Amino acid sequence: MAENISDESPRREEQRGNSGNSGNKNRKRRRGGAPHRDEGRQEAARTAESSPAKDARPQGQGQQSQRGHGGKNRRGGRQQSGPARTLSPNVITTDAEEEAVPAYVPPAVEDKSRYLEIPGHWFEDDAPSIPPEPQAMVDIVGVRFKDSGKVYYFAPMDYVCREGQDVIVETARGIEYGTVSIPNRKEPESSLVAPLRPVVRLATDADRERHMKNAEREAEALAVCAKKIEERGLGMKLVEAEYTFDNSKLTFYFSAEGRVDFRELVKDLASVFRTRIELRQIGIRDEAKLLGGLGICGRPFCCSTFLYDFNQVSIKMAKEQSLSLNSSKISGTCGRLMCCLRYECEAYEEEGKRTPRVDSIVRTKDGTGYVIESQTLTGQLKVKLGDADDAAIKQYSRDEVTVIGRRGNKSGSAPAQDRDADLAGIAGS
Repeated sequence: MAENISDESPRREEQRGNSGNSGNKNRKRRRGGAPHRDEGRQEAARTAESSPAKDARPQGQGQQSQRGHGGKNRRGGRQQSGPARTLSPNVITTDAEEEAVPAYVPPAVEDKSRYLEIPGHWFEDDAPSIPPEPQAMVDIVGVRFKDSGKVYYFAPMDYVCREGQDVIVETARGIEYGTVSIPNRKEPESSLVAPLRPVVRLATDADRERHMKNAEREAEALAVCAKKIEERGLGMKLVEAEYTFDNSKLTFYFSAEGRVDFRELVKDLASVFRTRIELRQIGIRDEAKLLGGLGICGRPFCCSTFLYDFNQVSIKMAKEQSLSLNSSKISGTCGRLMCCLRYECEAYEEEGKRTPRVDSIVRTKDGTGYVIESQTLTGQLKVKLGDADDAAIKQYSRDEVTVIGRRGNKSGSAPAQDRDADLAGIAGS
């Protein structure tokens, strides 16, 4: 048995030695993998040189890929691209080191036939605008309570009103008697002040008779109020008295230079007429509108005939029309500037932009001179050709001259050299 044991021990040792040597060889192969990988990289480089597709790959990208996957192999990391492929018994490489690079494919030509044709008006300056949304339309009828009064809109309800027809309407002051100035028509709802008060009914013969009686009572009330004002010594000028259609309210219009304490007067009038009394102070222009009269032109006042509202009038309008600034010539009967100064002001402004003003230096066919008289509407100019007292004065049309400056003003529309030469010519003539 001892012999057998001694015989087995050398075999076991030899087996252990052989296994140790094989283990050392494997460890050496794993540890000495760097030379084998160098050989694999050299072979991969030779393959890349022979392949034109790999030449098209950027150099930095291939180096980054090798470094990244090589680091994972050295650390024993798990490969995600696929299992290792054996090229030779002594070389082990991965698919990351030998991954295929796609060949360069030129970009396809873009097919523009699928685009729609762009309309030409998209590039125009005046492109068609989006039509506005339709507005709601409302039926209205225009009613005037005085011949020179404003026009107020009412809802016609189921009535068909004709121009000049008398109607009974509901107002903020109560029931009123008026005359139709605008027959039934439709107006945009946005241009109206809601809510519209209704037309109560078309005027009957009884309504017209009552309206005439109210006018007679207004004349009597005016006389009574004037007597009460005189008794109390109030500085008031009574202008008009007005009853509502249902006699629920009596209004007196007066003018005064300042504020007036008429509280006691109201009590006296209320005890006489047994109705609601209102005293309203108005301006001097409203007074002229209510009383009426003839202007300096010989015609009735514009405000009492067709001018239903007072527009702003300034002294600049008289200057634009080259009118005398004498207050007695440009003021109306009311003592304010005449309303007719505004009628032609826009036309004078447009023509004044085209017509040279007085003292404008102009170049004419006869020489250079300055304007001494200008007619805006006709466009006729009188030009003095020189500063001398005996210089010639000729008449030209505004289309025959060219403005180059203005006397006493260094700035002008002409260049500085031409302007100085023209001024020197005027001084020397």
